Amino acid sequence: MWVLMLERYWYLNWISPKQHQAVIASWESREETTSWHAHRIREAWVSQAKQDLNARMLLIKTLVAICPMIGLLGTVTGMISVFDVMAVQGTSNARLMAAGISMATMPTMAGMVAALSGVFFSTRLDSKMRISLEKLKDSMPHH
Repeated sequence: MWVLMLERYWYLNWISPKQHQAVIASWESREETTSWHAHRIREAWVSQAKQDLNARMLLIKTLVAICPMIGLLGTVTGMISVFDVMAVQGTSNARLMAAGISMATMPTMAGMVAALSGVFFSTRLDSKMRISLEKLKDSMPHH
């Protein structure tokens, strides 16, 4: 998830500005920008830019949503091992049970931390991408 987010930040900050400048230059070099045909070309270029910006964002959002579930899976498997220890040694060793329960809840916390930070950064990515796309549209005036 983080590798994908870093890739998107890298694309947004270094690659897409160059691509957008190329599209703007192509638009400005056109002799005719007012016809129906020219408007469809502009829409196609903007649509391609939007598609390039949003690449892998669905996967990132899916991974963010899955993080808590993976944490809960770790907690459930940890609790199973705690109950296994309780079955073998009985319930008289509270210290052993507390240590096992503590270790079992760690995956949930890790999953929640990853999900919360992932929500924050993916939301920022979304807004930066929307702003970048709006700037591209504004730089390609159509009459």
